[in-house]
Amino acid sequence: MNSLSPTADIHPSLHDNILAPLYGEVIACAECPRIVDFRTKIAKEKRKQFMEWNYWGKPVPGYGDPNAKLLIVGLAPAAHGGNRTARVFTGDKSADFLTKCLHHAGIANQPNSDAVDDGLQLKNAFMTPMLKCVPPGDKPTGEELRNCSGFFSREMDVLKPKVILALGKIAFDGVLKYVRNNFDLKVKDHPFGHDKVYEMPSEILLWGCYHPSPRNVNTGRMNADMMTALLEKVKKEIR
Repeated sequence: MNSLSPTADIHPSLHDNILAPLYGEVIACAECPRIVDFRTKIAKEKRKQFMEWNYWGKPVPGYGDPNAKLLIVGLAPAAHGGNRTARVFTGDKSADFLTKCLHHAGIANQPNSDAVDDGLQLKNAFMTPMLKCVPPGDKPTGEELRNCSGFFSREMDVLKPKVILALGKIAFDGVLKYVRNNFDLKVKDHPFGHDKVYEMPSEILLWGCYHPSPRNVNTGRMNADMMTALLEKVKKEIR
């Protein structure tokens, strides 16, 4: 297994990908000074167990099948996950949990997500973070989310999913704000909840899901059976 993340000019998202022009802009973005400083600091200092890695330390593009009916939206790359490996939901505990569940539901070809060259393939699914960079404390400011929202809007213009599975309230609210910017929608009429489903004016189904974070898993708020059962319901919807 290659322990080095790709450099910007060879990132997989920039080759034979309809989103390549957009993701070239994403990777080059330095709009949010607080986040740029943080992601760079993490990439330089590293975590002891990953000292052999050349951390990515840049914005992280989405991953999967651009023609998929399912779009999975997370909050942001993890400091020592996506920020290290250059792929969303890769190389951290949330990724371990989510990918095992995706595999069990038949949406991923393997149960592990470790590095960009690990062979992972998503079936009729695409994943992207609402915020393309890791924020300090996993808590982006409203301004940082607004700065990144244009990238998500442009992703949506290309992806055109049938179902959006939003992992956590920030991702869920980000999707609602995107819809509100394009259609008549009252955000307050669509409260976030696990396994809550709403049909958007655009005819997309927005599906809420607790974030597969270690905190949620360790406290029992989320478990593998819950996650897999929800994914299997989503899979039936996109058939």
